[in-house]
Amino acid sequence: MSPSSRPLSGKIAVITGASSGIGAATARTLAALGASLRLGARRLERVEALASELGGGASAHALDVTVPESCRAFTEWATGDAAGVDILVNNAGLARGLAPVVDSDERDWREMLESNLMGLMRVTRLFLPSFIARDAGDIVHVGSVAGLQPYAKGAAYCASKAAVESFAQALRLELFGTRIRQLVIEPGLVETEFSVVRFHGDAERAGAVYSGVDPLTAADVADCIGFAVTRPPHVSLHNMLVMATAQATATLVHRKSGL
Repeated sequence: MSPSSRPLSGKIAVITGASSGIGAATARTLAALGASLRLGARRLERVEALASELGGGASAHALDVTVPESCRAFTEWATGDAAGVDILVNNAGLARGLAPVVDSDERDWREMLESNLMGLMRVTRLFLPSFIARDAGDIVHVGSVAGLQPYAKGAAYCASKAAVESFAQALRLELFGTRIRQLVIEPGLVETEFSVVRFHGDAERAGAVYSGVDPLTAADVADCIGFAVTRPPHVSLHNMLVMATAQATATLVHRKSGL
C-alpha cells in the first residue's frame, strides 16, 4: 500500500464501543488508513481479539462509558505514552426496548441516557485537553437518524441521540477558532447487534427489522467516518446523514419479499 493511500499514518485514533458493529468496523477502516488504535469496550475479550487481528498498531483496554472511574482509567491509558490523540470516535451506545412512554421501563431509559449521552459527554471532556493543547484533531460522535426524526415507541432513544447533536453544536461554538473538527454521523438502518440488544436478545424479533430490505452495514458507516477524518484540514463535515437506499425516513422503509 502506497503512503498516499495511508493518510492517517502516524496518527492515533481512539474508538469507544469497539468490540462489535460500527465500532469494530471503524477500527478496521482506520487501521487500513494507517492509524494506530486505542480501542475500548466493556467486552474486553472481544476488543482484545480485534486488536490482535489488527496487529501491533492496535491495543485494547476495558471501558465502560457509564462509569466515571473506568473512563478516567481508559483516558490515562490511551494518552499515557502519546504526544496526543488525533481522532476520537464516540461510538459506545445502545437502544433498549421499543415501547410507548407509558409502558416503558425506566431502567431502559437510564441505561440509554447513561451510555448514549452521559458516556459520550464524559469521554469527550476527558480527551478534550489533548485536542486543545495541540489545537487539532477530529471528534466523531455516532448519532442516529432517530435524533433528527423521532418516532413512536422510541422516545428515550430518540431523545438521547437528539441530545448528542445539541451537545456537538454547543461544543463546536466553544471550540470556535480552533482547528478541532467535529462530525456527528447519523446512520439509518444498519444491520449489527443493535436490534438484538434493543429487544433484549430476541434474535427473531431483531431479524424482522431487516427483513425485505438491503440495509447499511457497519462497514458502510465506517467508510463514511474514514472519509470525513481524511479531508484536508480546512474541510469540516459537521453532520452526515447516512441511509440505506430503501429508507426514506426513520420509519419509512421499502421492503421487498425474497430479500
